[in-house]
Amino acid sequence: MKIDESWKIEYCVVQGRKMIAIHFEKKEEWINKVKTIKGAKWNNTLKCWLIIDCVTHRKLLGLQPKDYLNEMIIQDKKMSEENKQLLIKLKEYMQSIRYSESTIRTYIQSLQVFLSYFHPKNIADIDNNDVNEFNREFILKKQLSASYQSQFVNALKILVSITRDNRLDIEKLIRPKKPFILPKVISEEEVAKIIDGCENEKHRTMLSLIYSAGLRRGELLNLKVTDIDSYRMMIYIRSGKGAKDRMVPLSNVVLEMLRSYYKKYKPKAYLFEGQYGGRYSERSIEMVLKKAVDAVGIKKNINLHMLRHSYATHLMEAGTNLRIIQELLGHKSAKTTQIYTHVSSHALSKVVSPLDRLKLKK
Repeated sequence: MKIDESWKIEYCVVQGRKMIAIHFEKKEEWINKVKTIKGAKWNNTLKCWLIIDCVTHRKLLGLQPKDYLNEMIIQDKKMSEENKQLLIKLKEYMQSIRYSESTIRTYIQSLQVFLSYFHPKNIADIDNNDVNEFNREFILKKQLSASYQSQFVNALKILVSITRDNRLDIEKLIRPKKPFILPKVISEEEVAKIIDGCENEKHRTMLSLIYSAGLRRGELLNLKVTDIDSYRMMIYIRSGKGAKDRMVPLSNVVLEMLRSYYKKYKPKAYLFEGQYGGRYSERSIEMVLKKAVDAVGIKKNINLHMLRHSYATHLMEAGTNLRIIQELLGHKSAKTTQIYTHVSSHALSKVVSPLDRLKLKK
């Protein structure tokens, strides 16, 4: 979308939401153009058009992409300038060694909370006693997960590794005991109901592809059109978790869905693109699933990763070798894949309860 040079673009916060304000001379042609932007609204108080400030809208208007993490760090009033610069340096370091964007965001946010908690201390003044206090008084009191605590320790260790002057002994930073949590799965019948609950062809294809190949959310959204090999009936997963590539089989049913979808939507680069082009958003695909679940009346709290868990469990119940499932999922260790043996109902369903053998009075 090409905007006129006379348009004035500003950034503002309206009712707690970051917005892009668009000012221009009243012309029907320009009004019609801005109305094509999803969610664009006229604000009578500010006398301008407002749209949500996001990567998609910035790209649409030809504006500089927004570095949300940098902005989040800089605007934090509970951190010293030294700590802010340190977090920005850490973010750039993790980007240089190819950490995923989601991991970088998670680590930076946990460290931001930690450093804000000890404001106005700088990282050089923080020691292991402070870390123990944070674990005890913040993480445990707020009943945050062991996973959050472990991610915080991982982030802190990386931060210490790039900091010369600090009082932290990284060898004594202890992770919490990892809990044994079974993955949540749904039945094949429930998967079918959810997919059938999608009236939109694009949404139906996305959910089918996730389940058919056991994809993570990011793996689906990063797929390019060229990653679908219909001749070999394979899908090329680029830079999955742990920066590993892998190949997974392409379902015949999904191939037919993709062919129909491609003719209708004609994606240019990414297999699934947003309304204005570019990579489909993580938030949007989550909402696609929620809408489908609600539409068919399933009351369970279902997320996208449960489709991946269900894929692995259903393969195991069908007799697929554990080593093959490990390769399909992209697991580094077979121990990770073995957790699905605990949730498979195939063998468990054949167990007869001893109560059923008792001759009870009716």
